Amino acid sequence: MAPASVDQSQVRAVRAFNRFYTQRVGVLRRYLGTDFTLTEVRVLYELAHRPPLAARDLVRDLELDPGYLSRILRRFEDKGWLQREPAPHDLRQSLLRLTEAGHATFAPLQQKSREETAALLAPLAPAARPRLIQSLETVHRLLDPPPTAQRRVVLRDPRPGDMGWIVQMHGELYAREFGYDAEFEALVAEITASFLRKFDASREKAWIAEVDGERAGCVLLVRRTETVAQLRLLLLAPEARGLGLGGRLTDACIAFARKKGYRKLVLWTQSHLEAARAIYRSRGFVMKKAEPNAAFGKKLVSETWELKL
Repeated sequence: MAPASVDQSQVRAVRAFNRFYTQRVGVLRRYLGTDFTLTEVRVLYELAHRPPLAARDLVRDLELDPGYLSRILRRFEDKGWLQREPAPHDLRQSLLRLTEAGHATFAPLQQKSREETAALLAPLAPAARPRLIQSLETVHRLLDPPPTAQRRVVLRDPRPGDMGWIVQMHGELYAREFGYDAEFEALVAEITASFLRKFDASREKAWIAEVDGERAGCVLLVRRTETVAQLRLLLLAPEARGLGLGGRLTDACIAFARKKGYRKLVLWTQSHLEAARAIYRSRGFVMKKAEPNAAFGKKLVSETWELKL
């Protein structure tokens, strides 16, 4: 049974794609018109590309039934493709290694797989192929995210198109998570447009946070007066939460404001944005004003926070 929190339309979409893709790449047929199953070829691939390894390593890494793997390995041995050798660290354990005949058997399979993949990509326009690869990388990253310590996180200056992304992300995220209407997206569009038109590189700055090469967050630092700056449009994509990015973006604003000689940093937020408010509070911001505010299709409590620099 699917977890109740998963939208069933999303479940159907994934299943439909699985049916499409498995048919497109021929998973339901014998592998590439040979006598091999897909599982057998995957075992050959692991044996061909890894140092000698134990059968239990294949069971763990490929999530195979031990009995099924044992039958595959027995077939490979009978064909002369596989040999066993004692493990140096434990002579009671055997390590698996492809023989020359095994490598000779696998090589044409690998070449045929490359040719089939090239044929799959060939009908696509050259400009469309990088989009497909990027989408595949996104699927891989979302379904099997690397440990936090291994993720590549950077804060960078905006590039063309980033401000449009900021507007889009605010509009989509606040509508989905908080029920905001299009008035909020219009406000964000006005803020970003004004920032671009009046941008003062000597006193203002914007940051885009990237995680593993994908845009994942943003913030603006805008001049209000000679001594007051404003932090605006702090946002994190849901998949980037928990990495400390909100704090890093806020810290970047504070450091820049101090460097440029501002005396005070202000911001405007809503009382229900608990995660953002926790970041502001932890950095020493103090709430100075709170007032009811009917905006964005909601009844809100708007807050003004300040930090003396």
